[in-house]
Amino acid sequence: MVQASLIAEVLGGVAVLGREVRSASDLEDLVEGGIPKAALRRALQRVFAVASERNRILYRIVPQATFKRRVSRLRPAESERTERLARVIASAEMVWDDREDAREWLTQPHPELGGRTPIESALTELGARRVEQVLDKLEYGLPV
Repeated sequence: MVQASLIAEVLGGVAVLGREVRSASDLEDLVEGGIPKAALRRALQRVFAVASERNRILYRIVPQATFKRRVSRLRPAESERTERLARVIASAEMVWDDREDAREWLTQPHPELGGRTPIESALTELGARRVEQVLDKLEYGLPV
């Protein structure tokens, strides 16, 4: 499992989150209190260089009108989806040990994910688990 501090770094670290995240408990508290909406944008910027691509995923996590109405923090359910996405991004970066390689892998269709991209699969809890299983196989040199 990826460290909470790496997930927090994908979300923008102390500068965006307003606090240090060192443990799963810290991360859980952050999610329950609402992750800053800027953290969702920051996580998606790590994967997508083009704003339209970022927004396509962002508005699947939080509908566009709702996102625009949010003043600063996401609701807990939206925060959970944001944390899940950041966890998958952090896991991919850890496995590939290169942000650009991870970005490419996250945005390319994968046969073990039914031809969906890992980033799209990570939008649901079950999909994120499948992505993490593929990453575990890659990490440990198992056939993928």
